[in-house]
Amino acid sequence: MSARDLVAAVLDPELRVVTIEELGILRGVDERDGRVTVTITPTYSGCPAMDAIRADIAAALDAGGFRDVAVETALAQPWSTDWITAEGREKLAAAGIAPPAPATKVSLTLSVRCPRCGSPDTEELSRFGATACKALWRCRACREPFEQVKPL
Repeated sequence: MSARDLVAAVLDPELRVVTIEELGILRGVDERDGRVTVTITPTYSGCPAMDAIRADIAAALDAGGFRDVAVETALAQPWSTDWITAEGREKLAAAGIAPPAPATKVSLTLSVRCPRCGSPDTEELSRFGATACKALWRCRACREPFEQVKPL
């Protein structure tokens, strides 16, 4: 298995239903002269999951036989929810987490659709969910709470 394949399969430690590639934080994997350099971008500066992600990347590569590994963080261009893949958005929704819609030139959000029943009759309960990159919502139709990945 290639270094890229190994790294792309690493799960996000906070959103365990998506990989770091599907979440869009994997920027690149470069193999040269026996050394693997992985570049990642945090979903927001100060993201507490970055140390766990670095360790998981190193462990995945080590298990694949890659010993000379560097994990670098790139802050420029900042991560955007537009980087979440279509498959990642589907997996988030299937897990009951409302994925943000892709950005458009004009953005107008009247409501967040419930990932369980699809109703737009929802309300934000808290701007911050289990992590700073998610908000807590409730569906008025099915009465179920859910998290939403905040659009950036």
